[in-house]
Amino acid sequence: MPAVTFGGNPVTLDGNPVKPGDAAPDFTVLAQDLSEVKLSDFSGVRVISVVPSVDTGVCAVQTKRFNEETALKNATVLTISADLPFAQKRWAQENGLDDAKIFSDHRDLSFGQAYGVVIKEFRLLARSVFVIDSNNQIAYAEYVSEVTDHPDYEAAIEAVKNAK
Repeated sequence: MPAVTFGGNPVTLDGNPVKPGDAAPDFTVLAQDLSEVKLSDFSGVRVISVVPSVDTGVCAVQTKRFNEETALKNATVLTISADLPFAQKRWAQENGLDDAKIFSDHRDLSFGQAYGVVIKEFRLLARSVFVIDSNNQIAYAEYVSEVTDHPDYEAAIEAVKNAK
């Protein structure tokens, strides 16, 4: 498991971490209308931007950056957190991202377990970014070592450009 801290304190990640070259595990999350959504519902290159909570500063910047990045126009950006769908919907409306694909893993942590990002101590998801190519392979995986830090946006964007 990747070593991760939250506010400088070590945390335990549950689940199965993935690495480039692995087949992307499917998962089930909830849309803002409480309908179930799976990774397999989307095709082509996909970016999964994982945030602990959209209601925090770094998470808000990360969500906006990946959703507004013009270099990602040929990819589908999925933001996933353990926030309740209602909070995600409110946040998206308040931040002008009504069309963003923001999903909740709060119900059963299906995504978090499949990608090894469940913070056991807090039942939140660890900040991370995954790029999945059109062949459903992990092309890029970043587990941010300090949950309160930003991911490497440039590396993720470059991985999207190189994914097929």
